[in-house]
Amino acid sequence: MTDRTADRTTGGVAMTERNETAAQPVTQRITDTVANAARRTSSAVASTARTSGPAGAERDAVSGSARRARLSLSRIDPWSVMKMAFLLSIALSVVVIVAVFVIWSVLGAAGVWDSINQAVQDVVGDSSAGWNVQDYLGLARVMGFTMVVSVVNIVLMTAVATLAAFLYNMAAALLGGVEVELTEN
Repeated sequence: MTDRTADRTTGGVAMTERNETAAQPVTQRITDTVANAARRTSSAVASTARTSGPAGAERDAVSGSARRARLSLSRIDPWSVMKMAFLLSIALSVVVIVAVFVIWSVLGAAGVWDSINQAVQDVVGDSSAGWNVQDYLGLARVMGFTMVVSVVNIVLMTAVATLAAFLYNMAAALLGGVEVELTEN
């Protein structure tokens, strides 16, 4: 007498003898199950090995055995877009602030500000002896301006990305979204 039961590991159907299974010790049943799983795995690996590589890829493409899925991106969550845009704009702002500080320090170490002061004094004459470019473009002013621009950039990038997600959702509801085809290698 046989009983058909669903095999949970493979999704297939396994045929078992009801009287034999009850009579077998637990260790024997476990050993048989492991051996069956090993046989199934080795046959799956062997079939994969036969079809892998460039020739196998051609065979899959010709025979159509490669799995393909055609998906449609029909909705983007605006909340997740807003969070990602906010974090990316903060990261971009930190990069900009550090870059401005490094560039300003390199220009100061290279003597660019002293050269500008000397050039202005040579052009204007002795009457501009009290003029200094760093009074107008000092590090504190440039970093303050950079921080203000960075904060405005964070707000604008977050708002524009969230608005773009809402607009995409409306267009996708009307037109069906962007279709993507995924292929398994």
